[in-house]
Amino acid sequence: MALQQDVSAAIAGQIRARLSPDAAGIAINRQTAVPEAYDAYLRGRFLQNRRTPEANRQAVEAYRRATALDPNYALAWSSLAGTYAASILNADARPADVGPPAREAATRALRANPELADAQFMAGYVNWTLDWDWPAAEHRLRQAITLEPGSALAHRTLGHILSQAGRAPEADAAMTRARELDPLEPLSHALSSQVAFQGRDGIAAVRHARQAIVLDPTIWIGHMMLGQALAYDGQTDLALETLADAMRLSGGNSKATSLRGYLLARTGRGAEAREILRLLEARSKERYVPPYAFALVHAGLGDTASTFAWLDKAYAERDVHLMYLTVDAKWDPYRADPRFQALLARCGFTASPAAPAAR
Repeated sequence: MALQQDVSAAIAGQIRARLSPDAAGIAINRQTAVPEAYDAYLRGRFLQNRRTPEANRQAVEAYRRATALDPNYALAWSSLAGTYAASILNADARPADVGPPAREAATRALRANPELADAQFMAGYVNWTLDWDWPAAEHRLRQAITLEPGSALAHRTLGHILSQAGRAPEADAAMTRARELDPLEPLSHALSSQVAFQGRDGIAAVRHARQAIVLDPTIWIGHMMLGQALAYDGQTDLALETLADAMRLSGGNSKATSLRGYLLARTGRGAEAREILRLLEARSKERYVPPYAFALVHAGLGDTASTFAWLDKAYAERDVHLMYLTVDAKWDPYRADPRFQALLARCGFTASPAAPAAR
């Protein structure tokens, strides 16, 4: 650990002309002085990047160990906050369960080191996913980028936030920068597909998703994004096959499952779509299933009353997936409905202008 700090100091000295004294100090002091805490942090990072329910649970344990060994370890606190907050997206965690520990960990990270880019980033991520305060989230993300301009993660997340707010050109620029900074990170390509899809660029959405899968054939988010993009392009059969892969690789994540149900319904295979609803219902007796998943399948079936009933339930439970309502083409048929507009207003989300209906 001492050698690592000496090397960090030497590097910082060599590039002093490019770093302010304060920034150089941050570069040296990013890590803990407790080797065991650093080891636990690295284990947590490895597990967190797998983005499955079991891996998230193990990552939380690793980060908890790191912060127990060094209570001032800002990097571990911020990663703990991120694992909790991201679990509502990648592991179908219940927002009410992970919200309090995510906020506590983000606060501890900022208290330990407010000048750490990761601490600012994770505070913004919590603002975005759990607090639904998108202006605050954008502000935190931009602070993180100011502190660490080379953070692909911060650029990628900022791009996602801007996309949900309907600011497609800015979102695309942020995602491009994220890919430039870390071209071998598959999630950046997968989420670039999401941003392109929401910007109604189906060709780019397919290209980005395929690149994510090339980099990591097991990344379920890449398979899900590819299925979504192929469906938008009219390649239904291939999309359904791809979504089946996403379901298998994700351990049954609700997003991949409900998207397949939606597509089955939209292509006239209502009986199979209702089987998906029954699958989600059975799964909900064993673990939490976000209400949005049910709403999406009912939307595909054209059951407007059930769709809005489930969307209202999603709002009551602070289901993060409601953020897709603002720009996702699948919801274009509902944009003129006063109930839909009222729901967006209650959420406090910024809706984009109506776009052409999804193909």
